[in-house]
Amino acid sequence: MTSLVSPRLWAVISAVLLGGLVVGCSTSTYKVKVDSITKPEVAATDTQSYRIKSKNPAMGDENLRYKEAADYVKTALSGKGMYEATSDDKADMIVEIDFGMEAPRSKLERVSVPVYAQVGGGVRYEQVPVTDAKGVTTMRTVAVYDPPRNELVGYDNVPKQVTIYEKYLRITARENKVASEGRPPAELWSIHATAEDESKDLRKYLPIMASATIDYIGHDSTNQKEIKIKADGPGVEFVRKGMAEGGAPASAVPPKS
Repeated sequence: MTSLVSPRLWAVISAVLLGGLVVGCSTSTYKVKVDSITKPEVAATDTQSYRIKSKNPAMGDENLRYKEAADYVKTALSGKGMYEATSDDKADMIVEIDFGMEAPRSKLERVSVPVYAQVGGGVRYEQVPVTDAKGVTTMRTVAVYDPPRNELVGYDNVPKQVTIYEKYLRITARENKVASEGRPPAELWSIHATAEDESKDLRKYLPIMASATIDYIGHDSTNQKEIKIKADGPGVEFVRKGMAEGGAPASAVPPKS
């Protein structure tokens, strides 16, 4: 498309409109990618009790951020009727959780912005009556200045360099057995949830990612699924409420996000 505005004016218009577009497109809906696998021979009812552990050696069970994430996961598990055993030896499985943020990466995006141009305006002349001191009225030509108006002339794609932060939550369930021959207990099922955008607020995303895993606990997703989650939706509120109350009851059924 041929621009109808000067390069300098276009640069100003683009900067203003692009800034407004980024702010205006803020939304409370987030995209979460979920990938899950499970052993075909394991039935969901076979493993209902669990003990939860930190997968990250640098983040022990006493870490406050870990405790927060663990509470979210416990509530998600309760949505599938699972419950925390009173001790390790009474648990059907050990659930390991790992969460964090990958190294930031740059990404070039193209966004569509409207292009406006100033049209109209200028000088026109009108005849107006003018009365002099003697009371004589004559017609005089005067200049009238009309301001230009902004008019949408099309759209243009503008490149934008952004920094992307990938937040992740991994939940892995293993048999509650002693490792043999140096091999860890067999994996029963696992879920990997990720959310990537320009935000690096991992804490905000933990309940969002946890709520996205509920429908895939103990199930095989076949391939990666992309789910849209509302930050204030019922699924996220279920996870947050469970944490606030110290974990939801095992009979709790999470509402759909």
